[in-house]
Amino acid sequence: MEPVDFRNFGTGLAVGIGATAAALVGRTVARTARASRGHPWKHRVLDLGSTLLQRKYPLGAMSTYLDGLHMYADETGRQVQASHFCIHLRHDLHQCVIFDRNAPDARLIGIEYIISEERFRSLPEEEKRLWHSHHYEIKSGLLTAPGVPEIAEHAYFEDLVKTYGKTFHTWQYDLDDFPYGIPQLMMGFTEDGQAREELVRERDRRVGVSTPRNRERRADIPTPDVAPGANSWESGRVVQTTLRETDVER
Repeated sequence: MEPVDFRNFGTGLAVGIGATAAALVGRTVARTARASRGHPWKHRVLDLGSTLLQRKYPLGAMSTYLDGLHMYADETGRQVQASHFCIHLRHDLHQCVIFDRNAPDARLIGIEYIISEERFRSLPEEEKRLWHSHHYEIKSGLLTAPGVPEIAEHAYFEDLVKTYGKTFHTWQYDLDDFPYGIPQLMMGFTEDGQAREELVRERDRRVGVSTPRNRERRADIPTPDVAPGANSWESGRVVQTTLRETDVER
């Protein structure tokens, strides 16, 4: 066997790494250009410079992309797609930013905190009214992790099925193409017949998943008992945010 010429190997490796880096930078530039399309040139240059030069630690730590559907706590017929990008901050706490879709020019529409069952059970009763369970979203296949291998997704959802989420949407994009108004409390689905079928089909088509197939694959995940106090909307009474005028304390 002929000896390896490490000089050539090193040169080839450096070229390969350089090409990969160039490709990644090229994709980053393309995404930034798409997102800032229509802006003044000085803004587009600033966007591009920030993209290439600034370190964004919270964004880099987002390790999970989940796609699901939410409904308004006080108007369950109003339902929207919600693309979550999450950080596993502590063993019992995830924090997620939510967009209307997974795209460079997606609209930022809200946030969600996800906690363990143990943490949820320790909450004050009034606080529990803000939270929803995830058991049905996962068992039904509505919540999905696009692009993740089936085995890894299954293992992840075995843990997530027992969690609870508190979600506020800051952009009612089903009504306006502008973030009017105040944050709205959102809830998750808890049984068949609640999610609009046409919305599920459109989400599946857009993301490239199959909710029925997800459901089949997760049939062996045990369904947990829902802790009392969650999914307050099921009682017919729910809390929701409103605006009120108040005096300024100085």
